[in-house]
Amino acid sequence: MALKIPKMGLNTMLKDGYKHMQGLDEAVYRNIAATRELSQITRTSLGPNGRNKMVINHLEKLFVTNDAATIIKELEVIHPAAKLLVMASQQQEAEMGDATNFVVVFAGELLQQAEYLLKMGLHPSEIIDGYEVAVKKSYEILQTLQVHTLENPHSKSDLMALVKPAIASKQYGYEDLLAEVVAQAALEIMPKTASQFNVDSIRVVKILGGSIHDTKVVRGMVFGREAEGIVTSTTKAKIAIYTCPIDVSLTETKGTVLIHNAKEMLSFSKGEESKLEEAIKQIADAGVKVVVTGSGIGELALHFMNRYNIMVVKILSKFDIRRLCKVVGATALTRLGAPTPEEMGYCDVVEGVEIGSDRCTVFRQEDESTKTATIVLRGGTTNSIDDLERAVDDGVNVIKAAVKDGRLVAGAGATEIELARRLAEIGERTAGLNQYAIKKFAQAFEVIPRTLAENAGLDSTEVLSRLYATHQAGNPSTGVDIEGEDNQVLDASKAGIYDLLSVKQMAIKLATHTACTILSVDQIIMSKPAGGPKVPQQARGEDDD
Repeated sequence: MALKIPKMGLNTMLKDGYKHMQGLDEAVYRNIAATRELSQITRTSLGPNGRNKMVINHLEKLFVTNDAATIIKELEVIHPAAKLLVMASQQQEAEMGDATNFVVVFAGELLQQAEYLLKMGLHPSEIIDGYEVAVKKSYEILQTLQVHTLENPHSKSDLMALVKPAIASKQYGYEDLLAEVVAQAALEIMPKTASQFNVDSIRVVKILGGSIHDTKVVRGMVFGREAEGIVTSTTKAKIAIYTCPIDVSLTETKGTVLIHNAKEMLSFSKGEESKLEEAIKQIADAGVKVVVTGSGIGELALHFMNRYNIMVVKILSKFDIRRLCKVVGATALTRLGAPTPEEMGYCDVVEGVEIGSDRCTVFRQEDESTKTATIVLRGGTTNSIDDLERAVDDGVNVIKAAVKDGRLVAGAGATEIELARRLAEIGERTAGLNQYAIKKFAQAFEVIPRTLAENAGLDSTEVLSRLYATHQAGNPSTGVDIEGEDNQVLDASKAGIYDLLSVKQMAIKLATHTACTILSVDQIIMSKPAGGPKVPQQARGEDDD
């Protein structure tokens, strides 16, 4: 009988198929390499001159965009360290709605700088300590770099100045047009207490055709289809919202009806009709002028709706139904019948309008608490309209963040260079091993102005040296001039290029936290993926012999 020699090490404890990596070479450097690859993908999309990426997801849907949040969402990242970076950028998108690319690029650069220190012999825990000291110092410096404040959130010009840089990073060249549209929509629904601004009150409807210059703001909620019946507009209307089909009710099980003669046949179909008419008459008697259905409506039901002068609108999206319920104050009903007064909603104006060649329905409220505005986007292709929607979303989110904290810092890479310069000085004065990590943290900030310069086709080395020279001379709001030809710099504050201080602070915090988390990992233990071996895919073009 042959003796079985037991395995040694960690593998004796784990099932077959587990992968185990540890140490600097196997775990830490591999994690840094993965995050560097991810940050290189989105880095070229940073700023107004950022390149577009063409991403085809698992459903074969095509995305052409330079929006980092969309790119990262559609790339199915499976590497655990890179996934941490993805989660950080998604958190930034959820919290602030802007600067997602900053998080990925800055975290990637922090890890790249840490790799150099690790190779020089520093321990990961020493680098993490230095980074944590540096990030606290950067918060303190950031508070002193405020150059402007959003003074009046009810002023269109103030909102436009705020929104323009955020939109320019997505739709460079159209920032004036889109900033005006976003500011106008925000003012339509801006409450007296600006901090109660609600982003859900601004909807976006995409209608194919026309050009970007046909984009406009419509007061109220717009739905891209016309009313079903002959009634196309009404005012001061009570509204009933149903998620069930409005038609003759069908039984769940099959049944057999025995009919003996023609009279019974006629009375059978008349019975169905009278039941449906009775239900619709009850709805009309309750004072309902508009019926919204989230499902189909039968021809017979539509006939009775027209007879009782009730407007019928079909909305197939459950999210739109939910939002309309909130706006009009109605409850969505799952059964056909007269709604109670509590279940009914109210709307000042419901009317059909024509936008381009499409007939749409508008629900408009005059009351402040339920006011809504809809931005109607026009464009030649689906991809271009989708990208416009992302730019508008960023603009609206910037307003949401600004009404809570209106402090602004200089954009165009000016804040990053000033942080880098001051942190480097702090690093020089710091004793012990922390100084190396603080200096590298400061150096990592250079990635933003360098990338802005590179994406604009400028000489990044010359631009950075000019920025450092002007900042040393006492001009902390000098940034990269992406429109200049000979590597010039400009005063970002005078040019009206601002970033929100709160957004910048949150991005630095998330990026640093992610970098420190990845550096603190020294072992990776991965189990065997569930499921059997993959079925080999037949190459396209081969014959099925």
